[in-house]
Formats: sequence, C-alpha cells, structure tokens
Amino acid sequence: MNIVSPAMSLGIAVHNVLEGLRTLPAEKRMEQDLFARLEKEWEKVSGTKGGFTSAEQEEETKARATTMVQRAIDHPGPLNKKTILLAQERENKLPYYYLSEKENIILCGKVDWIEYLEETDSLKIIDFKTGKQEERSDSLQLPIYTLLLHTLQKRPVTGAAYWYLEYSDELQEKELPALEEAQEKVLHVAREVSAARATKTFPCPHGEDGCFACTPYERILRNEATYVGVGEYNQDLYMVEE
Repeated sequence: MNIVSPAMSLGIAVHNVLEGLRTLPAEKRMEQDLFARLEKEWEKVSGTKGGFTSAEQEEETKARATTMVQRAIDHPGPLNKKTILLAQERENKLPYYYLSEKENIILCGKVDWIEYLEETDSLKIIDFKTGKQEERSDSLQLPIYTLLLHTLQKRPVTGAAYWYLEYSDELQEKELPALEEAQEKVLHVAREVSAARATKTFPCPHGEDGCFACTPYERILRNEATYVGVGEYNQDLYMVEE
C-alpha cells in the first residue's frame, strides 16, 4: 500500500514529464510540448486520487509543478545530453537484481536520468528533486543507484548529481559512494527489513509514539484513511487527511 499526498503527486507528474524524454533523441527532446505532457500526467493525480483535499490546494500544487517544468525548459541542462536506458527499462520493467540470492534479497530501483559521458565512456546518475528540502546525507538513494548501475550494465559510473527543480537552475554535484561501502550499507538495512518481515515485528526506531513514516499507515489500519484506487505498481492507495 502507499499514501497519496500533494507532494507525492507533484513529484510523480513532474518526474513522468521529464523522464519520458529519455526515449527521444537528444536533439528532439526540447521540441516537445512539455506543458501538454504535464496536463496529461496531471489528469492521473487530480482530485482525491492525488491526495488533494480542495481545489485550491490542487491549484497551488499544480502551479509549483508548472514552474518546475518551465525551469527545465529554460535551463534544460542534462535533458539536452545523451542518456541511456537499462535493458530492463526497455522492456518496461523496474530494474532489479539479487543483492543476496542466498537470502532472497532483491534490490530494485529506477534512476531518473542516466547521462552518458561520451569523452570517458562512463555514466552519471542524475536525480530530479521536487521537494523543498535537500536529501539527507545518510540517504540510501545514491548507494542503491550506484549498485544498480554497476551490476546491470558494463560502463563505469563516474558522477552523480541532484537537480532541485523547486529553486535551482543548476545541478548539485554529489560524491559517489564506494562500491564496497554501498554494498555493506544497503545489505545491512535489507537484512533488518527481511528479519522484521520474517518475525512480524516492526518496532519504530523513534519509539512508541511513532514517526512521520509510521503514523499514516497506522491510521490506515484504524480505518482513518480513504481508499482512492490502485497505483502504478499495483499498490493500494490511501489518502490520510491531516
């Protein structure tokens, strides 16, 4: 299951508009009507299925999305450069591999944009950010992406960057984690999740009062949420009003 919210809906719509350009030749991408694409994507998240509780809230959120798309049009940056698709993506599958086949642990994920650096025949991870806050330094995002690209294709990964579309025209360069460190860090968390599922014990690290991640799902279990449909990956979607 998953929780729908205005922030999540904004992110989905903007990501789909920009990521959808990856399948086009670089010279054709900015010839597309990105605002028409945004309208089409917004239809999928409009109303309660996007977590909106009022027309005003939706209008304000859509205005933010429009501003982000305009920023991409005005400052296309990586959108004008060569990119690649992983083999699984070409088959419309979520990229994955066995992080530990013995423990039946699968690592999956989708990189927003994989830039091809022709001069070094290498790749750069680019992640589109639509939130107002910067990614935490202990985030597993870059370690997961690094492991996926290292395993699922042959070129080396030599760079990474975040693009904060809310307020920045430029990419924010990030340091890539070492492969061994990434493997250890991600596998440690995966084993904790696997053990919790096996024993059906899910203690919140923040204590009995829970946290921003736990509380909405607990409200679903107490029938305090509204079911709004099925998501892209067959998740049950719920809206939890504040």
